Amino acid sequence: MKVTKATLGDIGRLQQFRRDAAAWLTARGSDQWSTSYPEDLLRASIEAGDVFLFYAAERDPVATVTLDTNADPILWQPEEIREPALYVHKLTLADPGGGNGLGSQILDWCGDRAAKADALWLRLDAWTTSTGLHTYYRSQGFSHLRTVHDERAFRSGWVAQRPAQFRDVGFDGPEG
Repeated sequence: MKVTKATLGDIGRLQQFRRDAAAWLTARGSDQWSTSYPEDLLRASIEAGDVFLFYAAERDPVATVTLDTNADPILWQPEEIREPALYVHKLTLADPGGGNGLGSQILDWCGDRAAKADALWLRLDAWTTSTGLHTYYRSQGFSHLRTVHDERAFRSGWVAQRPAQFRDVGFDGPEG
């Protein structure tokens, strides 16, 4: 698996990832990601070097994730924000639910990057009503801390974390 940092030229593909994931989720009765992600925020994340694309043997990317230090103060407590952590956002697979373990590998890659950055935690938030996703994240070693019911959290108020850990997942690319 090859990992690259996304460029501004990847915006269309990143938006397509989200549309495809939203369609997949809608078919399963979820309204997660039913609104488009603001392009200016996506552009800022790309320019900060926080958006990654994952490639298998194919020419097109098979997944994306944003990994940064941006703790949303609506979701995370002040004492948590002071702890060194990396935050997973917008983990999206081209073949969601494919059962190939790619999501798990990407989370391990994120946890490895967190450990290399001397972070204590790998953290994420998930759609509040997506119980299947909550179960998946728990199976990946994440501990649920709380669910925030605040309209400013945009229905993504289920917050969880797991310890940052060094893991060699065999990806080639940025500090991988």
